[in-house]
Amino acid sequence: MKFIKSLPVDQAFLLRGNVVNIARDLIGTVLLTYTGNRLRAGIIAETEAYAGATDRASHAFSDKKTKRTATMFLEGGYSYVYLCYGIHKLFNIVTNEIEIPHAVLVRGVLPLDEKYIQADYLSIYSKLDKSLNGPAKLTKALGIGLGHDRVLLNNAEIWLFEKVEPELPEIIAAPRVGVDYAGEDARLLYRFYRADYRPVKPI
Repeated sequence: MKFIKSLPVDQAFLLRGNVVNIARDLIGTVLLTYTGNRLRAGIIAETEAYAGATDRASHAFSDKKTKRTATMFLEGGYSYVYLCYGIHKLFNIVTNEIEIPHAVLVRGVLPLDEKYIQADYLSIYSKLDKSLNGPAKLTKALGIGLGHDRVLLNNAEIWLFEKVEPELPEIIAAPRVGVDYAGEDARLLYRFYRADYRPVKPI
């Protein structure tokens, strides 16, 4: 199904081995949800990479597999949605091969202009009225909940499309947010955001 004037991201894009490169390359792609005959979308503007077993900031550090983290051990292309602080739903994209628990947290999006929407879907497109600079804000606005955990992207309700903008602004690398417990890994430059986007620390 082609909602926008772009193509869905091929699963092979998410099966590459380097989650940090994938997190950077996701900047500019389009995250779209289609639920209740309502279409909502945003251009991914901020991401964070989590490198699984070797990354102290990852839920799956030391290959820790629990009921919650089991999703991370699926092959790339699945959504990983979890509850943070008991109230916030955070959306991640699983990457790499099966049993390698890499994931990218989507922290922020920019509104997608109507000019990128296919004409057939303009009547049901609900444009975001502002940038969503925080992972809890974007899941709420895009209608992503815990029921979307373990959903294969580009299959039913959550879609990932290739970049639609002809050029992207500078992409900035920075340390991740809220992972001080990770020691030296907290200082890794695994967060990426566009220069025209204003990130915030709180989720």
